Amino acid sequence: MRSSKRVPSRRRLLLALIAGVVVAGCSAPAEEPVSVPATDGPVAQQLKSAVSDAGAVVHLQALQRIADENGGNRASPGPGYDASVDYVAGVLRAAGYQVDTPTYEGSRQRGTMRNVVAQTRTGSPDHVVVVGAHLDSVKEGPGIVDNGSGVAALLEIAKRLGPSAALRNAVRFAFFGSEEDGSQGSKAYVRGLSTEELGKILLYLNVDMIASPNGGYFAQGGVGDDRSASGPPGSATVAGVLAGQLKQTGVEPQIIEFVGDDESAFVEAGIPSGGAENGDRKRKSEPQAQAWGGLADERYDPCYHRSCDRLDNVNQVVLSHYLDAIAGTVAHFATSATSNLR
Repeated sequence: MRSSKRVPSRRRLLLALIAGVVVAGCSAPAEEPVSVPATDGPVAQQLKSAVSDAGAVVHLQALQRIADENGGNRASPGPGYDASVDYVAGVLRAAGYQVDTPTYEGSRQRGTMRNVVAQTRTGSPDHVVVVGAHLDSVKEGPGIVDNGSGVAALLEIAKRLGPSAALRNAVRFAFFGSEEDGSQGSKAYVRGLSTEELGKILLYLNVDMIASPNGGYFAQGGVGDDRSASGPPGSATVAGVLAGQLKQTGVEPQIIEFVGDDESAFVEAGIPSGGAENGDRKRKSEPQAQAWGGLADERYDPCYHRSCDRLDNVNQVVLSHYLDAIAGTVAHFATSATSNLR
């Protein structure tokens, strides 16, 4: 997760109630339905039972080794990032996916870099659920929480879902480079899609930092003063489903606005978007500490963008909550009639 010019307004969080999920900030647009599933369908049940934080930790360990072998980071461009791309592509191919590594040119740096994209063979290719995470770290550290945690969660979900699950809508897993340098990878990816291809995307779910040691439980989408903060119509529904899935794990999430990460390119393209994130350098409030545990008035992640963002910085309890919730969210939209989103 890169530092954003927009201040994430925990202070402006809406006072409302969405199916028992407390949120705070500006009101979600009234025209947007918020669809929180009361019960999981069979695919969601199976997927949530199959994923495990232990499985995700295997990928975190691999990303840590890659950083250790490449100057202590996985920044793009760089050898640590290239090795991360190869690792992610290898895991997905071993799971049976056809994998693409579309290239892009950095706007401020020389060289060609790669994203990683894989899609299920099942589900309608005309209705695609895209879930993404940034694969790069900052130069200052290995980025195991930011954003190895998001990468590891998506790899575990992709592996357990498999490329041939019984789905209504296709699922596309995307891993973007250069998020820490202006979200260049995701912007280039969206720019490279035709109008027809963009029209086939039902929604985008961004996963960025979900294992901070003092983490909170946030879902993004449908809240804010303008579209860059709230997302286009349908974003409140994406956030509502994610929040509902987090609630099923036993936590009370807050819905907050977007702060300008990899979802931005999708938001600008008019694609309903949501986000999963647990906080970075901001400090946890006393009410949040009472609700979620952890330390009040301390940063969600004291190792954010530092060399200590290593494997021992990972909070597996937070990771486990998010892993189940993201798996449930992906399965929900992959098996639902979601024409009302756009």
